[in-house]
Amino acid sequence: MPKLLSSDVILAFGDSLTYGTGTEATEAYPTVLERLSGFKVVNAGVPGEVTAKGLARLPQVLEDVQPALMILCHGGNDLLRKTGEPAAADNLRAMVRLAQQQGVSVMLVGVPKPSILLNEPAYYQQVADEFHVPILTGVFSKILKRPSMKSDAIHPNNKGYKVLAENIYVLMGESGLM
Repeated sequence: MPKLLSSDVILAFGDSLTYGTGTEATEAYPTVLERLSGFKVVNAGVPGEVTAKGLARLPQVLEDVQPALMILCHGGNDLLRKTGEPAAADNLRAMVRLAQQQGVSVMLVGVPKPSILLNEPAYYQQVADEFHVPILTGVFSKILKRPSMKSDAIHPNNKGYKVLAENIYVLMGESGLM
């Protein structure tokens, strides 16, 4: 993955977890990541969105934002609505492929299934491996198991989003992006 330049833009693409449902806009993970990293981070999160709608929306967002890096955190609504893991995985693959075809680096964030264990479906790691992209796993599970870090059953609060942003920032460094 090429190292980011100071003028590069990061696209945070996803659903309510990217949007920041459960906290103020100033505490959503993209805004916190922007403060941590010094890069411009565009929050393109849409609450309630499933991966099929995200895939349909992504081409225009990539054109408008022209990011160097896309942080893809999507799929939670597919899991909540039980719309089918194979379809969600295929949509994630298509989003990663679309970004990479435009020269955009991609980082994937795994989202857990709604259950007591809060484990991420295996397809997140499979997609990351298939496209050779870094993946952040296990962080949402840790956040959502701690009442002090969540605003409701499925969304972090400002403390939880800060932990998410910090973990993404560390992975950016480990991945050679900074």
